Amino acid sequence: MRKAIFPGSFDPITRGHEDIIKRGIPLFDEIVIAIGINAEKKYMFPLEERKRFIEETFKDEPKVSVITYEGLTIDLCKKIGANFILRGLRNPADFEFEKAIAHTNRHLSKIETVFLLTAASTSYISSSIVRDVLRHGGEYELLVPKAVRVK
Repeated sequence: MRKAIFPGSFDPITRGHEDIIKRGIPLFDEIVIAIGINAEKKYMFPLEERKRFIEETFKDEPKVSVITYEGLTIDLCKKIGANFILRGLRNPADFEFEKAIAHTNRHLSKIETVFLLTAASTSYISSSIVRDVLRHGGEYELLVPKAVRVK
């Protein structure tokens, strides 16, 4: 069974995340979207809301599930029997950052990282850009899945 974890903080999930997950579905038997909890980080959206955004976005996709976790991603992989980590790459800076993490993960475990390039139409979107647009009352709806609506 090809089981992958797609880790992140998803504060909030973006169209870029959604694209990577949808394109990963045919590659894996199961994708677990793993929302990491970092006590040092200040989030715009509470954990429960971030989880709800993702669950709603993929409610009709039986191969996708959502969990939360603390600690190392490779420990989570071992715990739930995932053999892959799925990651999206937007630009060369993402590649360099993700490459170092992937090499470390492979050195510490047998977990392989699979990279998908983001679609040209979503490569400029990041959660931090979405948060900035939200903070300033901008039109964020085109940057996130329909489930992400702020009152």
